[in-house]
Amino acid sequence: MTLQAFWFWLIAVLWSGYFLLEGFDFGVGMLLPWLPGDGSERDREVMFEAIGPVWDGNEVWLVVAGGATFAAFPAWYATMFSGFYIALLLILVLLIVRVVSFEWREKNENPRWRAVWMWANTVGSLGAALIWGVALSNLVHGVPLNSSHGYAGDFFDLFSAYTVLGGIAIVLLFAFHGASYLAIRTLGDLCIRAQAAARRLSVLATVVAIAFAAWTVVVAHDRNSRGILPTALVAGVTAVALILAVVFTYARRSGWGFAMTALAAIGVVMTIFTGLYPRVLVSNPDFANSLTTANAASGHYALKIITIVAVIFVPIIIIYQGWTYHVFRKRIGGEPVGAPAATVGLGAGGPAPD
Repeated sequence: MTLQAFWFWLIAVLWSGYFLLEGFDFGVGMLLPWLPGDGSERDREVMFEAIGPVWDGNEVWLVVAGGATFAAFPAWYATMFSGFYIALLLILVLLIVRVVSFEWREKNENPRWRAVWMWANTVGSLGAALIWGVALSNLVHGVPLNSSHGYAGDFFDLFSAYTVLGGIAIVLLFAFHGASYLAIRTLGDLCIRAQAAARRLSVLATVVAIAFAAWTVVVAHDRNSRGILPTALVAGVTAVALILAVVFTYARRSGWGFAMTALAAIGVVMTIFTGLYPRVLVSNPDFANSLTTANAASGHYALKIITIVAVIFVPIIIIYQGWTYHVFRKRIGGEPVGAPAATVGLGAGGPAPD
């Protein structure tokens, strides 16, 4: 495997990690207005507490994915961040609003104040998920590029039936993923409602996500000259994971259900990247202007240096996050949380059965 190919697939892994981890806390944010019983503020506190210790660590994967793209494929980074500028700026604003909501919500006990920041978290979570789905779908669907590999379109060129379906599929999948996460992290009535929400979301999310994965196979073949088999194989695994997620959710096997939604989140990203390789950004209608792993990559020496850095630090990130999730593995939903600092501390509750 060449260093160019190694970095392409490493970036795919980083995006997969981001969708896996940030996916469920986006999903929890989307469910904040509707999941608590009778609008219970205590239930919302538990939902915030469920993701409180981990949400900012999950965003590290986005930062690392962006940094890896800049270091390994600067032309890809430049073209994507200039062409997708408005979309990425919207994501940045939504993420900032979401981050602020975690902190400012605790500054006042007034119900209206808390409702504002609850909705800010929900809008930020849903909007960011939608735009990420649209943006990543465009990599393989294609955007107008000129002969210098610069973006030659406008904001509205990012939207098509396929890319919008990609955005909707990600929103539904993340909501399903978030409900599955709450089903293994909470206790009592909130856990029961999370399981019910996962069941209600499961079929629709599965149908839409499978449709998107299947369409990705077609798009990769028609617009990127990819063979059917590689992309179809990954899409098939993703479809199986989604179907199993439905089965386990209805069987009330919450742990296995969450594992399958996690695999499906990874599978959606890997389906896109498998359909994309060896290009990093497809040009449409001028396919010859596409950016590839070869013409978008840094020099060989630079790739060697950053590969050494990646080999050292990526495992450290994975081990650290794994330990974090191990520490905060217990279910929560016991006594009320006191000061804001305690929200980021240990949750109450017993062991986390499946």
